[in-house]
Parts: sequence; C-alpha cells; structure tokens
Amino acid sequence: MNITRRRFVIGSVAGVVSWATPLFGAPAAAIGATRPIPSSGERLPLVGLGSSITFNVGDDRQLQEECAAVIAAFLAGGGKLIDSSPMYGSSQPTIGYGLRKQGSLNVFSADKVWTADTEGGVAQVERSRQAWGVPQFDLLQVHNLLAWEAHLPLLFKMKAAGKLRYVGITTSHGRRHDDVEAVMRAHPIDFLQITYNVLDRDVEERILPLAQERNIAVIINRPFQRGALINKLKGETLPPFAAEIGATSWAQFLLKFIISHPAVTCAIPATSRVDHVRENLSAAGGALPDEALRQKMAAYVKDL
Repeated sequence: MNITRRRFVIGSVAGVVSWATPLFGAPAAAIGATRPIPSSGERLPLVGLGSSITFNVGDDRQLQEECAAVIAAFLAGGGKLIDSSPMYGSSQPTIGYGLRKQGSLNVFSADKVWTADTEGGVAQVERSRQAWGVPQFDLLQVHNLLAWEAHLPLLFKMKAAGKLRYVGITTSHGRRHDDVEAVMRAHPIDFLQITYNVLDRDVEERILPLAQERNIAVIINRPFQRGALINKLKGETLPPFAAEIGATSWAQFLLKFIISHPAVTCAIPATSRVDHVRENLSAAGGALPDEALRQKMAAYVKDL
C-alpha cells in the first residue's frame, strides 16, 4: 500500500461537507470533513475507526499498546467515532485501555447490543460500558438485527431516559436488506450501519436513498472488504484521475468513493497500525469526487 504523505489542496463538495475543528492540536493537514447527523445536526468526521478483528488482541500487552497508539493517533488526527461490539472479542476492553491511556473521553462512542437473550440486553450494555470506561454510550445499535424486536424498544427507552443519545441498527455482507428497509420505515432510528464499498453497491438502489428520505445517519462497515480490496489492488497503479481528488493511495481512493456519497455520514475502516489510521483520516481531506468521477472510479476498479 502506498502511504506517501502529501499536503493536499483543500477542496469541498458544495452543500455537503464542512471542515472539522482540530482536536488535541491536530495538524491542519490531518483535519477532515464532517457531515451532520440528520436527527440532531451534530457533525461527525467522515472517517471513523472500526475495531472488528484488529482490536481483538486479548491480554497481549504489546498488541494492546499498538492499539492504544492507533486510538491516540486517531483522536489527534481529528477522529471522533469509534465503533465496537460484544461480538468483537476483547475489542471493547482494548478500546477502554486506549482511552484511559490517552486520558480523554472526547470520543463518539458507538457500540452494539448483540445477544439472542431478549432479557439480557441491559446487562450486556452495562458490561460494554464498563469495558469502554465511558459514562454512557453516544450510540447503541442492534447488531445484525439480532432479536431487534426486543432490543430496539430497550434502546429507545434508554434514549428517552437520557441514558443514550442515538439509536441504530446494523447489518453487513449485504444481508437482510429487506428487514433493514422495514425497520427504517417503521421506527425512528437515528443511525444505520451497513456494508458499502466500490464493489458492493447494492445499497445505492434503495437503502441509501431511504436513509436520506428518513433522515437516518449512515455508518459504512467493510469499506475495504476486510482488506480483500486492498490486496486485490496491491501492485496496481492508481489511475491518473486520482490526483484530481488528492488520493495518493488505494485506501484513500476507496474511502473517498464511499464518503463522497451524500447519504454517508461516516466510514469505519479498522486498523492496528498508526500509519494506516493517519492515511485513512487523510482521505477526508482534499477534494471529494462528484457523481461523474465516482462512476469513473467504480468502473476502473471493477475492470482491474
């Protein structure tokens, strides 16, 4: 992967993004664009941080330290949203360790309910909260719609009581889109998390337009197909038109395609490397492609 750093010429997509305020003294080149959460107007940086697999390091102190360094670099670079789940092994306590070491809870904490036990949601949320070490979560999502009929009312009740700021649902791998659409239409969720990337584009047809119609924020998982896309493109040359949007690596190219869709609020690539988290954050800097260039980008990758 090409991780060469260049100072980008700052551009924008009119009416879509604005430039974020630096956090923790982040250098100007690391500051990326933001979009509003439709239900509140609160703005989030377009690139967040996932934790599936990469932060599941158990009690290995060296790996915990590497993940803590990623979190520190993410926050210093203007990042905000970190996403996890009880499904992700030790990822939650790894995040908690990183936040404690950083000495700051200035993070948008996004986690999930993931249990078939319809009575166990409250206890699971509390275990997750303790693992993170946060007073409360900003966002809780029903993971992969597991027992959503029981857990979604619980999350709405927590929100109404002031114990939670936002409620959402998730899916991945293109699964259960009909169920996702039904929940989006019937319930006042704030967030949807779903798979979308330059090759997996089914959600463009119905799900993303519906999110815009229903004022639902969208978090994108599997932006690199868990690394498969990066591996596929390894050794391939970036197209000349990548320079038009300041993309100097395939990771930035792929992320810019995703976050330039007007329905997308935040993409959450996962990594255990500081250089990669900085590279990913930089994708939100510089210009974003318009629709014509987006189609050109998708066609180029598809033909490789």
